[in-house]
Amino acid sequence: MRANTLIMIILAGVFGVLAVVLINIWLASQRSAMASADGVQEDTVVVAAAGFKFGDTLSADKLREVAWPAGAMPAGAFKTTKELLAGDGSKQALQAIGVNEPILATKITGPGQRATLSAVLGEGLKAVSIRVNDVLGVAGFVFPGDRVDVLLTRTMHNNDGADQSFVDVLLQSVKVLAVDQVADESKDSPTVVKAVTVEVSTKDAQKLTLAAGAGQLSLALRQAAASKGETTERVTLSDLTGEMPADVAKRQAELAKQAAADAAAAADRQRAEDDRKRADDKIAGLAQAVDRVGNKLDDLSKVKPAPAVVSAPEVREVVKEVVKYVTPEPPARATIGVFRGVKLETYDVPRQP
Repeated sequence: MRANTLIMIILAGVFGVLAVVLINIWLASQRSAMASADGVQEDTVVVAAAGFKFGDTLSADKLREVAWPAGAMPAGAFKTTKELLAGDGSKQALQAIGVNEPILATKITGPGQRATLSAVLGEGLKAVSIRVNDVLGVAGFVFPGDRVDVLLTRTMHNNDGADQSFVDVLLQSVKVLAVDQVADESKDSPTVVKAVTVEVSTKDAQKLTLAAGAGQLSLALRQAAASKGETTERVTLSDLTGEMPADVAKRQAELAKQAAADAAAAADRQRAEDDRKRADDKIAGLAQAVDRVGNKLDDLSKVKPAPAVVSAPEVREVVKEVVKYVTPEPPARATIGVFRGVKLETYDVPRQP
C-alpha cells in the first residue's frame, strides 16, 4: 500500500469521528433548548369546551384547562376551572365565546349576576335606544357588535320663509349593543326591527335624545374594521339638483307668491260673481214691484167718476152750463215703496204703458 493512500484513509477516519462528535453536541443543545422550552409551559388557562352565547350559564362540564406559556397569559384569564367558578352564584356569558377560546373576565358576569346590557357597557358609557324601521335600520342587517353612523335628517325654514331640508352625520362609529330585545352577538339572520340600542357617552346620549324630536334618525352600517372617524359635511337639496340654496329658496318663494296671487284672483272672481247675482236679484224684484204698481194704476184709470149733482138755477136768471168730463192722463212716472225688513225704501221708476 502506498503512503499517500494510507494518509487519506487516516484523515477520512479523523474527519468522520469529528463529524459524529459535532452532531452529538448539536443534538444535545437542541434537547436542552426543548427541555427549557417545556419547562416554560407550567401554567394552564381555562378555555371553552363548548361554544357559549349571550346569557349562557358557565358550568364545569363546558370548560376545560389547557397548557399555556406562563409569560403569555391573556389579561383577565383564569388558570383553573375552580378559580373561574368561585363565588356564590353562577356566572353567565356576556358575549359569544367560541370553542377553545380562553374565558376572560370581561366576557362573563360576576357571581350571581345576570347577563344584562348594564354589564356589557364600558366604563362611563350609556345605552340609548333609537326607533327605526325596515329602511332606517339598514333593512335589518344591523346586529349586536356592529358599528354604525347615526344620520339626522331635518327640515328648517330659512329667512325667505321657504323650507330647506338637509342631512348631517350626528355620530360616527357607534357600537350596537342590541336590536329590539336581542343582545346576542352570535345572531346572524337579518330581521326587521323597531329599535336599536347603541353604546355612547353621556353627551352623545343627550344628542340622540334631542335629535329624536328634532328630525328623523337613520343608521349607516360601517365596515367591521373601520373604527376611525372621517370628515363629513352637510348634504342639502342643492347637492341633489346642482342648485345653490339661494336658488332653491328663490324658486320656492316665487311659487308660493304665484300660488297666493292665484288664490286672491279666484277670491276676487267669486266675490264679483256673488255681487252680480245679488244685483240681478234686486233688479228682478224691482221689476216685479213696478209691474204690480202699473197693473194697479191701470185698474184705477178704468174706473169712471160719479156725475156731479147740479143745483136748480135761480128764477132771476137763467144760467146754462156745459159740463165736460175729461179723463185724466196717467202719470209718466210712479213712486213705489219696498219694505226691507222694517225699513221702507222708495223708488221713482218710469211707468210702463
